[in-house]
Amino acid sequence: MDHLSIRYLKGVGPKKEAIFNELSVHTVRDMLYYFPFRYEDRRNVRKITELKVNEPAVIKGKILAAKLSRIPRFANAKRIKSIFEIMLGDETGAVECMWFNQEYLARQLLAGEELMVYGKPTYKRNKLRIVFGQYYRPDKGDSLDVGRIVGIYSLAGSLTQKFIRKIVRGAFEQLRNSLADPIPFYIRKEKDIPNIMWSLEAMHFPNSWEDSQRSRERFIFEELFFSQILVYLRKAKHRLQEATSFTFDREMISVLRRNLDFTLTASQEEAIRQITSDTAQSYPMHRLLQGDVGCGKTVVAAFAIALCARSGLQAALMVPTEILVYQHKETLEKMFSGLGFRIEILTSSFAAKDAERIYEGLRSGAIDIVIGTHALIQKDVLFKRLGLAVIDEQHKFGVAQRMLLPKKGNNPHCLVMSATPIPRSLALSLYGDLDISIIRELPKGRLLPQTKWIKESQRAEIYRFIGQQLRQGRQAYIIYPVIEESEDEDLQSLETMYVNISRQFSDFSVDMFHGKLTAKQKQETIRKFREKKIHILVATTIVEVGVNIENATVMMVENPERFGLAQLHQLRGRIQRSTHQPYFILISADDISENASRRLKAISSTNDGFLIAEDDLRLRGPGDFFGELQHGLPNLKIANPLRDLEVLKQARLYAYRVIKNDHSLEKLEHRSIKDYLEVLTSAFQPQHAESVTN
Repeated sequence: MDHLSIRYLKGVGPKKEAIFNELSVHTVRDMLYYFPFRYEDRRNVRKITELKVNEPAVIKGKILAAKLSRIPRFANAKRIKSIFEIMLGDETGAVECMWFNQEYLARQLLAGEELMVYGKPTYKRNKLRIVFGQYYRPDKGDSLDVGRIVGIYSLAGSLTQKFIRKIVRGAFEQLRNSLADPIPFYIRKEKDIPNIMWSLEAMHFPNSWEDSQRSRERFIFEELFFSQILVYLRKAKHRLQEATSFTFDREMISVLRRNLDFTLTASQEEAIRQITSDTAQSYPMHRLLQGDVGCGKTVVAAFAIALCARSGLQAALMVPTEILVYQHKETLEKMFSGLGFRIEILTSSFAAKDAERIYEGLRSGAIDIVIGTHALIQKDVLFKRLGLAVIDEQHKFGVAQRMLLPKKGNNPHCLVMSATPIPRSLALSLYGDLDISIIRELPKGRLLPQTKWIKESQRAEIYRFIGQQLRQGRQAYIIYPVIEESEDEDLQSLETMYVNISRQFSDFSVDMFHGKLTAKQKQETIRKFREKKIHILVATTIVEVGVNIENATVMMVENPERFGLAQLHQLRGRIQRSTHQPYFILISADDISENASRRLKAISSTNDGFLIAEDDLRLRGPGDFFGELQHGLPNLKIANPLRDLEVLKQARLYAYRVIKNDHSLEKLEHRSIKDYLEVLTSAFQPQHAESVTN
């Protein structure tokens, strides 16, 4: 019954069904899980003389008079066709209530009847009035809208609060005796969790604030519990797959170390040890490598790539930009000098004949290592024996894109890298099917950027400082907040900034860098910047990924209030690749919002990417960030893994116990989990794992 389309609910026609579908409400169960985002207390009835302007209240009285006025068409400037007014009175006084364009009320609300109204009083023409109040006739039984704690829902199209409450109540009547509780009874008993129907009713129509809170806590646990069930099932699936293990070549590792002109950090060494251990197993590695920009993730990945190639398999490294493709090729060629690996690149800008040459080399196995953009996941790309898929800056790819590269091989080992730090406790829970390595230190000799936030009124002072740095031989980025580079207006703004900077720094070479340049133009601009033929690069956030110029140690960001914390931290990482002191300058308008001020204070106070990630999530909530991380997991509607971290830890522990003891969910007490998973995802397949490790 709960799988039925909402079109079977009384009152939901095709038009309303389409609107609900836009809100991801497709079935009767979905309707019951469409929770209010806040509540209003409409229980306390006030006397009319106690009403206060703009303070919502419930009043109860008798309709003293009622009047319907139709507005002539020529006077219809505001498209008001009718006004229905009543005078509602109690023993203390009277108040005017009115509704526009609702003529049918004249047949329903008659003089002499008892009525309750909820609304926000206003004062106009020496009269207190309530416009568009929610009304309820006590003789009609219990109300869903007045005289109780009332849920407020997100709306769309022609939906109204009153209509949604009515439809939710209808869904309850249909499912009251047939909706199974997905959380096993023994877990509910152990945690004192209320049953499903009581909880749903308390979410939509609570009798008290305590009931509302208790039901909310139940569904927060439910969402996080099932997210972790799926995480552990996915991890079990990985353990069941067969992969080709890599051969450890001690002599080759020694060559790699000799080819480096620096000493690996302790975190890099530990990550390499973990990857070496993973790839020696007969099941595929699935590891997340985290660390700030410039911490040396690529070097760690290079050891995995070399082990793969030495084992007679092919390795693919997918990155988000062409600039990064060429930089990684240069890095790997230097590290792999003397090892005899054939390294090629592939991007979408390749001519057909050049692309076909790469396709053939991958099909035949002649190419050991390929570095490319999303061009690597095109259908024409076929590998003879793909053994390792590495995805760099994984957050820059769509979820579907990330999943396609490993499918090019037969269960290849997978390494995903991210410069967007996620607090470890959250990463374990949201990327729980991946093992995690974290690089915390920067290479020796690197200096952390000094971050300074200034206002527009201090611009001249900062220009003088940038000039001093340029005369000392350094180079600078000036980042402009072009949000959508396909819009001409944005690029015109960038060009205006370029002209202004060129005039301000007329003694230096200034150039532009943005997403609408051709691949060749980008390569040429970066080459000139690296060779110090360009002193200042006026750029969009395209430099956020992959532009590594060690001598560029100054970055000024215009209108930083338009960026998120994580993006600002990514930008700052571009200038911490040098032994010279870097400077990160944020120049905002003199008057910005309180939320923007908090972000800029946060980025100015620390260089720790993990602390910044926590601040970012705290300030903006989970939003798309968690939506992206939890791909393949149930949608989190009310749970926030940062706020509900303790609940998440409990949910993870219960999920671990369930899957460890019943890998295929065949036990009777877990049948509800299996059934619910089939509702959550049609892709669910029972996994028979011999063991799941925490």
